[in-house]
Amino acid sequence: MSANFPHLIDLDNYPVESWNNIVNLAIDIKRHQHIYVGACSGKIMATLFFEPSTRTQMSFQSAMLRLGGGIIGFDNPATSSVAKGESIKDTTKIASSYSDIVVMRHFIEGSVKAAALTADCPVVNAGDGGHLHPTQTLTDLLTLKAEKGTLSGLTVGFCGDLKNGRTVHSLLKALSRYDNNKFVFISTDELKVPDYIKDIVTSSGKSFTEVNSLEDAIPSLDVLYMTRIQRERFGSAEEYEKQKNVFCLDSKKMELARKDMIVLHPLPRVDEIALSVDDDPRALYFKQANYGMYVRMSLILSVINRDIRSQPLLTGKELPDVKCRNPKCITALEPSLPHSFRNCNGVLECEFCDERITDRQCTLY
Repeated sequence: MSANFPHLIDLDNYPVESWNNIVNLAIDIKRHQHIYVGACSGKIMATLFFEPSTRTQMSFQSAMLRLGGGIIGFDNPATSSVAKGESIKDTTKIASSYSDIVVMRHFIEGSVKAAALTADCPVVNAGDGGHLHPTQTLTDLLTLKAEKGTLSGLTVGFCGDLKNGRTVHSLLKALSRYDNNKFVFISTDELKVPDYIKDIVTSSGKSFTEVNSLEDAIPSLDVLYMTRIQRERFGSAEEYEKQKNVFCLDSKKMELARKDMIVLHPLPRVDEIALSVDDDPRALYFKQANYGMYVRMSLILSVINRDIRSQPLLTGKELPDVKCRNPKCITALEPSLPHSFRNCNGVLECEFCDERITDRQCTLY
């Protein structure tokens, strides 16, 4: 196991106070960029991207360069020793020995947490499969704070692929921690928000409704969070074809929305937002992407300077005879990892991917 570095695998690793501190520092960095030039001079960030990325990778790299630090890493595993069969553990172990912070994206759920277990520096999750994307959530929180002036009392609609959308999962978990927020889930029956996320929303005392009509939902929203239907998360092209183009935000639908509603999107978009919407002043997704650079500058500084403290990576119990049933979980790919589970309302929940074994009661806690 690695030392107690301030890893960011899930925003829950940090207390809400730390989220607010990161957002507030990002606002100050945006206003006074000249003060922070050279703040990471002599520091190195390793970016390990096992999955394609534009905004997340480039914003992290831009953030480190603006802070005066250096960058190593790869954006195509085929050009690294991964192509020779090297494990995530070994790749990260080596990269972390060369750097002061590792930023990692991977297509397998729980992979970044697995990497952090033995890393020699802090590890930041830049997206793990369809699971979580905490730095996008920090971007979203900064955007909401800057544009709406608050993170509380908002009615937020989430539209599109809510099953596989890691940005949706992370943001829902985060906004559930702030007062008086309400949520509207707009999706097909096949792409609904996972039960474990709904449970988090409900247990926080927040309410949500599920609908399948964007037109019906949009008039009540303060924020509309659009997402694409994620082709890469489907088992077959046929499954994807059934879901794509179901929801499309266009100028006609925008006429139904409040004058102060804002539209966010983690990007990339495909066809879920018409190009005509780009000219609407309420369409803030490009501005949102720019906020991402500033919040990542704030995060890098906070992690490297140890201004934040994180929770232990694994807090449950190791059960060697129990296997996670999620075929996309990192424990299915790298069997040497501990089979670690937590107690979730009397059932076992995998500590890497949050998959629940609902037919096996947890009697160990």
